[in-house]
Amino acid sequence: MAGNPYKKIFANHNGILRAARAVELGVPRHVLYEMVKSGELVREAPGIYRLSNFDPLGNPDLVNISLRAPQAVFCLISALYFHELTTQIPHFVYFALPRDVKTPKIQHPPIRVFHFSEAPYKAGIVEYEVDGVKVKVYDREKTLSDCFKFRRTVGMDVAIESLRDYIKQPKMNVSLLMKYAKVNRVEKVMRPYVESLL
Repeated sequence: MAGNPYKKIFANHNGILRAARAVELGVPRHVLYEMVKSGELVREAPGIYRLSNFDPLGNPDLVNISLRAPQAVFCLISALYFHELTTQIPHFVYFALPRDVKTPKIQHPPIRVFHFSEAPYKAGIVEYEVDGVKVKVYDREKTLSDCFKFRRTVGMDVAIESLRDYIKQPKMNVSLLMKYAKVNRVEKVMRPYVESLL
């Protein structure tokens, strides 16, 4: 497969594509399998392929889920970890979806999915480029208010520890933090902690 024209299609997409997208772009399905056999492609996850001469993914879980569930927004422990606001290592990949979107069937990595109503889902989404793929993560302030909202899931100790870490980071924005607390209806819960730490 010298000078394989299909490699260019992958190269134009940062070296990584979902199989369905590759087929849409003109790569026949049997060619995908041939390229894996010949070592030109690596199967990153079910239905996701990467050119073998591109660097391995630095953050495969976030990339794979973003490719398979484009509406996924990383939240709670996964977002805390992304923003360096926790010492916890996530055992699951936590992400939010709109209430009317079905949970995708993903065996690996292990996932925890939260269905948010429109206002809490849309508030605080920031897009980052991770390994050449657009990844959506809630900003630091929205993530903290989500942790207080889901304190029974993540643990109150984790929510408080993260708030402490946030206050030590540069560029804190308390008014934005309280705005999201209002969206999540946890203003009364959060305010005393915020005031005691400031």
